[in-house]
Amino acid sequence: MAHVVQPLDQPSNYKDSQSRVERAKQNDLLSKSTTLYIGNLSFYTTEEQIYELFTKCASPEDGGGIKRIIMGLDRNTRTPCGFCFVEYYTHAEALASMKYVSGTKLDERIIRCDLDLGYREGRQFGRGKSGGQVRDEHRQDYDPGRGGWGAQAQRAEAERRREVEERYADAQEGPGAVAGGGGDWKETETVDTSRKRGRSPEDEGDNLRLGHRSRMDDMEAERM
Repeated sequence: MAHVVQPLDQPSNYKDSQSRVERAKQNDLLSKSTTLYIGNLSFYTTEEQIYELFTKCASPEDGGGIKRIIMGLDRNTRTPCGFCFVEYYTHAEALASMKYVSGTKLDERIIRCDLDLGYREGRQFGRGKSGGQVRDEHRQDYDPGRGGWGAQAQRAEAERRREVEERYADAQEGPGAVAGGGGDWKETETVDTSRKRGRSPEDEGDNLRLGHRSRMDDMEAERM
């Protein structure tokens, strides 16, 4: 009966893909490890929330407790990208977290815990091409807790929008395009002075008669 249910504090097949340590050596390190890798976190889960949850498995009365928490960050934006490392002071505390915390919900997400070989500088950054985790590169579903669509789906959508914008730009510049803006088609109206009618002799005579009549009127006014 002892082998019917698998112990919950046994490590899974998870291991650092970039580790160069032999499998036998890894198993030895994991049997003494005080570090946990926490996966499937929401991008919005804070370090304070993680501390509050994992401190429930700490044993400060036995000299234990949480040593530190290292948040996983996007390599480009330096924002949380869904994982972290939790370091305890004792191996027993790490096993207790695997037994009682792994598989529970945090921020409405089922998180997973695995023993880790130990944190080293640089592992806090995502290894995906876009800067986040590799799993989010290939994800095709919409997950609001992990930034919406996966990186590939986001790139495909950006490419689709770029093609639409290019087609729209071509339509604006091609034959029969509708003028936009309203300012380019307006031109300043000019007067063609070359088409003005020249002055005729009749016009000159009319002006002389008008001038003579004006002088006669002035002389009549003086006599009065």
